[in-house]
Amino acid sequence: MTPPSGVDRLSALLERFRVHAHLFHAGPLCGVTHFDARPGRAFLHVLRRGEMAVTHRARSGAPRKLVLSEPTLLFYPRPLAHDFHNAPADGSDFVCATLDFDGGVQHPLVRALPALMALRLAEVEGIAQTLDLLFAETEQVRCGHRLLADRLFEVLLLQMLRWLLDHPEQSGVSAGLLAGLAHAKLARSLTALHERPGENWSLEAMAREAGMSRSAFAAAFKAALGSAPGDYLLRWRVSVAQTMLREGASVKTTSDALGYASPAAFSRAFTQIAGASPRAWRAVLKGD
Repeated sequence: MTPPSGVDRLSALLERFRVHAHLFHAGPLCGVTHFDARPGRAFLHVLRRGEMAVTHRARSGAPRKLVLSEPTLLFYPRPLAHDFHNAPADGSDFVCATLDFDGGVQHPLVRALPALMALRLAEVEGIAQTLDLLFAETEQVRCGHRLLADRLFEVLLLQMLRWLLDHPEQSGVSAGLLAGLAHAKLARSLTALHERPGENWSLEAMAREAGMSRSAFAAAFKAALGSAPGDYLLRWRVSVAQTMLREGASVKTTSDALGYASPAAFSRAFTQIAGASPRAWRAVLKGD
């Protein structure tokens, strides 16, 4: 299906739920290198030259063994232990970063992605210049090189996500948020929901954004995302609310921003999804 034109499908997501990259390795690796699965930790690795094997534990959601023989980007959106075997032992054409997503595993994109994305660099248009800059910054120590490398990893992630949306048939993501955003008509409605969660979104209003009838929209939405439009909207609003509460917004401010008639109505909706009231959820978050 042709990607929707004139629709920015990622900015609203990544503005509300940010991601921060941190370079932690550049250069050769020897023998076997193990990466632990730590809560909240995601990984982005770039193999620009050479060969290596990657292994995962059984029933991890990723292949037991993956042999890389060409330049490849490896993205682990959720904590997942993995091992590199016989990675390039010379040169500096290998870099790794950890990624911190706002909300951790509850980040909408993290929930939407498989356990591992392995993409050949040759497939992803537009990243050559980013990689040239990234590896240039990691090859020598200059003022601000680590900060710039972190930002370039974030650019690289954004370029990868853009490619996934534009090539859904090659990405292997058949259902979920990315599938919805890759749909020419559903993407318009989803982007509107993401940008304006506080509006009075009836099924008719959502379908109108997509340029579809209510019945066709509801059926296509369920097929692509695996949930009804109203259920998705509720979960999106609660995700946004959690971000706002985490940043210190009051319950009333959050309720008003998300279009609820009262803090009590907001609290009921929040509890339905989060399993605790907004105040109780925030108290647990703070360790009170």
